[in-house]
Parts: sequence; structure tokens; C-alpha cells
Amino acid sequence: MKITILTGIVAGPLVVFAQLNALAKDAGLLYFGTAVSPSDSSDSAYYKLENDIKNFGQYTPDNAQKWDATEPSRGRFSYGQADSIVNRALSNKMLMRCHTLVWYSQLPGWVSSGSWTKDTMTAVMQTHISNVMGHFKGKCYAWDVVNEALEDDGSYRNNPFLKALGDSYFALSFQFAAAADPSTKLYYNDYNLEYFPVKADGAVRIVKLVQAAGVPIHGVGLQAHMTVGRTPSRENLTWTLNKYVALGLDVAYTELDIRIKPLPSNSSSLQAQAKEYEAMVGSCLDVPRCVGITVWGFGDSHSWIPQTFSNAGDSCLFDKNSKPKPAFSSVSALLASASGKRAPWNTAASTMMATITKPAAATPTA
Repeated sequence: MKITILTGIVAGPLVVFAQLNALAKDAGLLYFGTAVSPSDSSDSAYYKLENDIKNFGQYTPDNAQKWDATEPSRGRFSYGQADSIVNRALSNKMLMRCHTLVWYSQLPGWVSSGSWTKDTMTAVMQTHISNVMGHFKGKCYAWDVVNEALEDDGSYRNNPFLKALGDSYFALSFQFAAAADPSTKLYYNDYNLEYFPVKADGAVRIVKLVQAAGVPIHGVGLQAHMTVGRTPSRENLTWTLNKYVALGLDVAYTELDIRIKPLPSNSSSLQAQAKEYEAMVGSCLDVPRCVGITVWGFGDSHSWIPQTFSNAGDSCLFDKNSKPKPAFSSVSALLASASGKRAPWNTAASTMMATITKPAAATPTA
């Protein structure tokens, strides 16, 4: 694919105006994507950017496919908001990363407060997964099957599934998912795998449990919710990704943002953010089985960060007016410079197994 890059100088650094998904595909990734919400349509400038496949080639619903949205009461399923997102993606010829099936959070009260035995929880999980995945069968490139099952120390997070089933719920979740839609890629997805090696190893343990049960698992999603000044180096990020590639899996950054704290942001913090976005994207380019990158909203006006973290924000590639920030320019320039250097996705090169060599630099800590 031939990409035209328009460059200009704006008070210093080189600014590259380009379209992220087109550049990412030209650099050998499958997509550059974004999380989306039905409410995005209320912001016309943002919505226009979001609907252009040259900008974003993949959607992830931010909340519309979570358990409280899809099965708010037992056996009653609701898909209206999720359908609107999926249908828009398909109309735009975009991929869908569907999210998420088994998660400790955003559970309806009938699940989180229920009194479950092994048999009843197994039945509830199977019913939920088979119905939700069955409704979207053939429409999702990938599903986050199990989400955030680990504490930062690598131990299992306490949740209704673990209480009723122990660690067998991992393999059961993937077993039910594989039966519901054999054509989709099945992922384990979690945050802080980039920061805590012990947590990253916990995800390895989950993958091996599923594989030992003879159940398909195709990838690990690293959420990549980062903080400026704490993002690991490109080398260390690559090392973490390769932990999962060595198990025969694909990897992806699934919810990328890099928040600035404290606010307000300034030219220095925005330039630091740009360099850290470059390290994140660069590490994916360095790993042949890194499928692609999804940002958790691309504009600061649509970010979840200010409502969740005190005195933090400005985490996205675009500002509150949907104008590109230095981070957008650094990511665009990096992708443009990588054009043609990596084999296109799904070729023999992208199925190579990784050899893990721990980087010379110290392993990053919190």
C-alpha cells in the first residue's frame, strides 16, 4: 500500500499527518483500532474520524458486550447497543475485537451476589458464553474470553467464578467459547502485565492451564494502560510480549492509553508521552506475532481516565477537540518509517516462535 505523508513544522518537532490504520497495515500489522461507544455519535468531529477505516481498522466495544449489558437478568439477553457497534464496524469493513465474557467487574447482581455450586456456575457460564458468542457468531475477529483474572502479585483475583470452580474456570471458559464460535480468536486479557513480571508470569500460568486441558487459546491481550514517566522501555516491552509468543500465541495491545499525572499537561509532559507511545507501538512492531494496537478511545474528551484517576488525564492521541497531539505525530512517523520492513500479517514470518532473551536493562518495576 502506498501512503502519502504530509509533513510540516509546527514550533519545533516534525509533525506527520497521516492515517493510523493505513500506516499500521503498511508496516505489517493487521489493524490499528479504537474502543467505541454508541454515544460517540454525539461528537461529530470525533465520530467522523472514528468511522474512517484509514484511521481505525478495528473496533472494541467499551461496555456494550459486558455481562451487565448483555444478560442483565438471568436468561434475558440484550444486544441493542452492541449490535449498533458491530453493525457499524461491518458496514465500514472494519474488524471487531469483542469484549468481554468472563470478568469479575460489571457483573449484574444476580451473578455477583448469587450462591453458586460448581454445577450451577458451570451452567450459568456456558449459557452466557454460548448465547452472547452465538449472537455475534462470525462477526468477531477475536474475543476477550477471560478478563483481568489476576492480582498484581500474580495470584488469582477473587471472583464468583474462582469461588465456585477454582482455576478450572479458565479452561471451561475457553472450552465454551471455542464451541460457540470456532472461527474466532480467543484471548486472555489483562492490565499491568507490562509493569509486573510476576503478574506477566501469572498470565503464562493461565495460558498453560488452558493448553494442558486441550482447549484452544490463541492470544494474550495486554491492556497497556500506562502512566507517563512509568512506561517500560521498548526493549522490556518486547521481552514481555515474547513471553506469550513463546507459548505459540498471538499478542496485541488491546486498551492503550498513557495518562499524564499531574495535570495540567504541558509541552514537556506531552513530548514525554509521545516518546512513550512510540515505545509501545515500536515494541509491537518488533514482535512478528503482535497483531495490532487498540487505543481505549483516541480523544481526550472520550477518555475514561479523568473519572477514574485523580488529577490524571490527557491520555490519548488526540486532544479534547479531536486535534492530533505530539503522540499522534510520533506514532504516525514511526509507522511510516516501518513501512515494508515487517512481513504482512498472517505470512510465515508472523507465525515464528520467539526466543526470549531477558534485556540487559533492569526489569521494570512499578
